[in-house]
Amino acid sequence: MNRIVRWLEDYVLPLANRIGQVRWLVALRDAFVSLMPITMAGSLAVLIKSLVHAADVNLGWHTFAFAMQPLVNISNLVWRGTFSLFAFLFALALGYQLAKSFEGNRLAAAIVSVSSFAISIASVATVKFHGDSLTVKNAFDISQFSTTGLFTAIIFGSIGFAIYFACYKARVMIRLTANMPHAEQAAFDSLLPAMIAIFSVGGINYIFQLLTGKYFGDWLLTTIQLPLVKWGQGFGTVMLITLLVQIFWFFGLNGLGVLSPILDSIWLTAQNNNITAIRNGHVPPYVWVRGSFDVFAWFGGAGGTLMLVIAILMFSKRSDYRTIAKISLAPGIFNIGEPILFGLPVVLNPVYLIPFVVAPLVNVAFSYWVSIMGLVNPVQVAVPSIMPPIIGPFLACNYDWRAIVLSIVNMIVALLIWMPFVKAADEIAETNHPKTFFNTQF
Repeated sequence: MNRIVRWLEDYVLPLANRIGQVRWLVALRDAFVSLMPITMAGSLAVLIKSLVHAADVNLGWHTFAFAMQPLVNISNLVWRGTFSLFAFLFALALGYQLAKSFEGNRLAAAIVSVSSFAISIASVATVKFHGDSLTVKNAFDISQFSTTGLFTAIIFGSIGFAIYFACYKARVMIRLTANMPHAEQAAFDSLLPAMIAIFSVGGINYIFQLLTGKYFGDWLLTTIQLPLVKWGQGFGTVMLITLLVQIFWFFGLNGLGVLSPILDSIWLTAQNNNITAIRNGHVPPYVWVRGSFDVFAWFGGAGGTLMLVIAILMFSKRSDYRTIAKISLAPGIFNIGEPILFGLPVVLNPVYLIPFVVAPLVNVAFSYWVSIMGLVNPVQVAVPSIMPPIIGPFLACNYDWRAIVLSIVNMIVALLIWMPFVKAADEIAETNHPKTFFNTQF
């Protein structure tokens, strides 16, 4: 066990530290986080619409559904201003967070990022009219403003910012001697860098269209984004990301924070596509998405540590451990695992390495195959990360009662995995630190 921990410390921990310090990745992570209000509002709109529809179709509550129709219409409007503009808003957030990370003009960078994204998506839209498909030129393809254009927003938002920031740092700007208000001075300082960045992105897209006959956003969607998202549906990929998150957390690094650029770019894109499909009355295209990890494995936080808390309360005889578990129970119910991770601790504790890694892997593997077999709805609604276990899966799977059964089974399995190690920790602690030490009166 000590050899495994030492190997992880020597090879994995330095890599995780380096990844966590890359400012581009930090900005990408923060951009996703900053859109959480948009994600939650759009998901709530889907939940409301699904609830009213289920009451109408499954329960026969036609009067209730009719009375709730104004709320459904409001939810449709909310959807149009949230998820249907997700990539557009993400480009804005990405430019802002990049400028924040690199200490540049945040508003100007956000505008350049959005402009670069808009330049890179198709200016040809297809609409249906009396059953016929009509092509409209010089019009944005609104579908790419949603999660469909997320990778385009990431790539060209970053390119636009990089060019802008390089010019800004090189002081390529108009020199004015007159005293002006700060807002005007900042705008003039960013004028030339922004123009150079926007025209450069326009040139890149023009040359690409000239050589390939395709819009870069369309090419990116079919060549990179869709294959990556489909790759994320593979069992090995899902297990690998789960393993890495647990290992990083074991060393005290926020594994979700370190890997959030990967998690959000691949699995959040899939989740948003599921939400869009459900909202439009279609079958969700993806089985495993970003929220699947949270609702089926990471109850109590990474590692499923809520079940460690329960295992300590049920099986541990040490008063100090039980006290920490009692303190950690309420946060754990709302998926906040830091009190038990750092209070027990689990971090850098070789006794708990195996269950901390194995329990989520077993839960994810079981839930993955149950979802593949169609025994439970895939996650198709984003729920807040603080939503308690059992309730969270039920809502995330769009009111599927089978998700409750699956989450209970996973929690029992995790409890059984944690149990022998809790007992072993008791024995080890008893040998090294007798109880009388902790009962000393101060």
